[in-house]
Amino acid sequence: MATFGTLSERLTDTFRNLRTKGKLTAADVDGTVREIRRALLDADVALAVVKDFTANVRERALGDEVNKALNPAQQVVQIVNEELVGILGGEQRRLEFAKTPPTVIMLAGLQGSGKTTFAGKLAKQLEKDGHTPLLVAADLQRPNAVNQLQVVAEQAGATIYAPEPGNGIGDPVKVSREGVEHARRHQHDVVIIDTAGRLGVDAELMKQASDIRAAVDPDEVLFVIDAMIGQDAVNTAKAFQEGVDFTGVVLSKLDGDARGGAALSVASVTGRPIIFASTGENLDDLEPFYPDRMASRILDLGDILTLIEQAQQAFDEEEAMKVAEKLANEAFTLEDFLDQLQQMKKMGSMKKMLGMLPGMGQMKQQLDDFDEREIDRTEAIIRSMTPGERRNPKVLNGSRRLRIAKGSGMTVTDVNQLVQRFEQAAKMMKTVARGGTPNIPGMGAMPGMGRPGASSKRGNKKGKAKGASRSGNPAKRAAENAGLPAPGAATGSGFGLGGQKAPTEAELAEIQKLFGNN
Repeated sequence: MATFGTLSERLTDTFRNLRTKGKLTAADVDGTVREIRRALLDADVALAVVKDFTANVRERALGDEVNKALNPAQQVVQIVNEELVGILGGEQRRLEFAKTPPTVIMLAGLQGSGKTTFAGKLAKQLEKDGHTPLLVAADLQRPNAVNQLQVVAEQAGATIYAPEPGNGIGDPVKVSREGVEHARRHQHDVVIIDTAGRLGVDAELMKQASDIRAAVDPDEVLFVIDAMIGQDAVNTAKAFQEGVDFTGVVLSKLDGDARGGAALSVASVTGRPIIFASTGENLDDLEPFYPDRMASRILDLGDILTLIEQAQQAFDEEEAMKVAEKLANEAFTLEDFLDQLQQMKKMGSMKKMLGMLPGMGQMKQQLDDFDEREIDRTEAIIRSMTPGERRNPKVLNGSRRLRIAKGSGMTVTDVNQLVQRFEQAAKMMKTVARGGTPNIPGMGAMPGMGRPGASSKRGNKKGKAKGASRSGNPAKRAAENAGLPAPGAATGSGFGLGGQKAPTEAELAEIQKLFGNN
């Protein structure tokens, strides 16, 4: 997650230094705590939160739980993780619904914090869960706020109640009250009231929000706060808590490149849980907030559970079984590959998904350089093929490949790389689906994955007999002797474009699990 990129990098570097030590002294702990304090302050975390956090980490790190641990460095990482979970709110809290519908949810926050967009995101998510939400346009101050909510409601496929044009016309308290009544009459089980914001905290804003709360008696008051505003987040949150009070927090713009101190401060300072995190501009970019998962992301430990949940939502289990069967029977075609690409696109940003894998913080540059449009280019190439060519790529001769390249706006080299990588991937996946170990071009022998019964002596002799490369091409010979792929060899990604490293042993094991081979 971009917002915590710098903080995650600083903390990871700090713990990397710890892992080189077999036993931790008081000086080691103090040095680590000092680096953590600096990292948190640089991330705009509130000073009071930083003091409490580092004091707790130091006390626990100097205690028996670290001194008696087999791996003291890992124990310190665990302590920091647990304390991070604590300041992020502890346990995850979901929306609380009224026993008698409709459930009334009131949104509050400063102008530009993302309330209106969040209203649409929440409505869409609730509809997916079987609810019938109604959006109420009670922001009658900001220019075109009502029109914006109407557009968002249409995109989300939600119903909207907007009797007033806004732009300074209408009574927001009356609209809110009548909106709840309208929902009750038309059997909407959730009402989401979008209230007005201001550029800064002022008495008029607080009075209006307080009057709306008194009129509709909401079940939830969600305070939407921009995660990019830094130290101001704490003061704003305190002001709203005193003026209106709220039951939960929504962090918006977590996909930004700010330092993220708001997220690490607001829950601890206000004592109110963070319920949602908005991670993009699309209406699907809304996640329930899990303190433990967020702490894992910050410490570069990954967020596999969220990744699995997103995959389960996007992928059809029955279709996945069919694909596994096709792979095992060598019937996997480019048409099937295209279907898989389209399902991957449903999961959202590839960068975001890759960022949920453990250790990806150490590949920040590669993630930043990853081109999301690579999937679109691959899709364009496959769509430029005829159904017969997709089912049987072996018929692709030179003229066909030239036609496909022109039709997709790509080059013949791109088409060649895609076909070559597809054939290699299909062979590898077929081997994995059958429970075997794939032969990956460009990779040496994998530790612990040699062929049963193979003689290591024979392998050594064979290797010695071969000696240096026999290639007549000087560039190829130099590359082979250095253990590099030959110039011009396909080194593209799984999509046939761009560069990518070969999968690790752990990744191959995960692939085998997907096909039920333990």
